[in-house]
Amino acid sequence: MHKPALLAALAAGAMLCALAGSMAQTNEPIGGVPANPPETRETVMTTNPASSTLEVPGTRIYRETRGSGPVLLVIPGGPQDAGVFAELAGLLAERYTVVTYDPRGNSRTSVDGASADLDVDVQGDDAARLIEAAGGGPAYVFGTSGGAQIGLNLAARHPHLVKALVAHEPPTTMLLDDPSEALAADKALYDTYKREGVDAAMAQFFGMAGLEGEEPPSEFDMPPEAAETFARVAGNFEYWLAHGMIPLSVYEPDIAALRAGEPRIVVAIGEGSAGQPIAEMGEALARKLGVEPVSFPGDHMGFEQDVVGFAEALARVLR
Repeated sequence: MHKPALLAALAAGAMLCALAGSMAQTNEPIGGVPANPPETRETVMTTNPASSTLEVPGTRIYRETRGSGPVLLVIPGGPQDAGVFAELAGLLAERYTVVTYDPRGNSRTSVDGASADLDVDVQGDDAARLIEAAGGGPAYVFGTSGGAQIGLNLAARHPHLVKALVAHEPPTTMLLDDPSEALAADKALYDTYKREGVDAAMAQFFGMAGLEGEEPPSEFDMPPEAAETFARVAGNFEYWLAHGMIPLSVYEPDIAALRAGEPRIVVAIGEGSAGQPIAEMGEALARKLGVEPVSFPGDHMGFEQDVVGFAEALARVLR
């Protein structure tokens, strides 16, 4: 059965974001810039970002800002939020003003009024307003999974605000030669959620992904910051299954606008995703854009599996 690529981010994110902050620290350089000494590295990566909210129509977006230099906006995928990227943002803050945020509907960015299905245009406009608030652009943008779909929307509709977009494993289902199997898998998962709820839908996904019986670490075994992130992301599953998965599955990027626009588009695919549906989708996007995909460390969650290598790869392609 074709794995629903969007839910790969959801389930893997639930498992792996719990480990953020608890992984062993290293002192490797990022993009040729010496890293901080071991005793200060963790402080730079995880503490004291400038947090604030940005008023936009229908919500107040929670955002965190680190570092100095050119603006780099990080767009989370699926149910993720700014906390998932704390370590990556800390490393990149050595050369960028890194803005991470909780997308509309997730975590600390609630939606005014009743919840509605995710609108990719609205999410793209939110990203544009964040760039404007950070200095007006053009900015560098990194989006992963569903966040890459939002980044593609941003680059197509607000090209003057984007210098370069790194679209990491976007679930561009509709660009496949035959998207019917992937769409059917997503719908089957959505139907399970509607009939039986979040737990049953997640159990179905874990079974399809071959992860039966795997349990995330107990919150009591995590550093407090990681436990808080895990709890927030898990709390986003309801909104994501109900309102986010299908709209991002069927969103088709405006290829003509992207090819004609100013922003440079980099399609990033994880080394560990080779042969997987999510890699096929990224390859389809790259073909449509007439570019070669770039290999990044890890798989769909490479930015947590090898944060140093991922930061180096991201800094390299942005240069």
